[in-house]
Amino acid sequence: MDDKPRTPVLDDISKRIIELLQEDGRRPYAEIGRAVGLSEAAARQRVQRLVEAGVMQIVAVTDPRQLGFSSMAMLGVRVSGDPRVVAEAIAAIPEIAYVVVTLGSFDILAEAICESDEDLLDLIATRVRAIEGVSSTESFLYAGLHKDLYNWGTR
Repeated sequence: MDDKPRTPVLDDISKRIIELLQEDGRRPYAEIGRAVGLSEAAARQRVQRLVEAGVMQIVAVTDPRQLGFSSMAMLGVRVSGDPRVVAEAIAAIPEIAYVVVTLGSFDILAEAICESDEDLLDLIATRVRAIEGVSSTESFLYAGLHKDLYNWGTR
């Protein structure tokens, strides 16, 4: 039996609900329902099912720098062995916000969000590089954030 998670099939109503919430995550269920032709209760249930299925999350997106996290970087990680195992270990680190396994010159890309450069150095030197299988890292310190949107819609 195949253990791979199945991608849920989304109908046009679910896709439109997602797009509406990408525009405004606080949009009332009544307004969502009117926009897609459902009752308020049906819209609420549809949103809950999408959240429970892992299709979407409803969260507040913040600017880390305005919250005191002045040191952000993308880490390129090369590994020996299975990169998925190392990716899981990196993902368990609280200061890591984003982890992907890649098929390029790095095996893993991870976004680190820290309060200071000293904290970032400690994260890389003593925690990321200490993970079994990490062979090298390269850090790309963020100098400025120019675009960070989550309203790219559905297909």
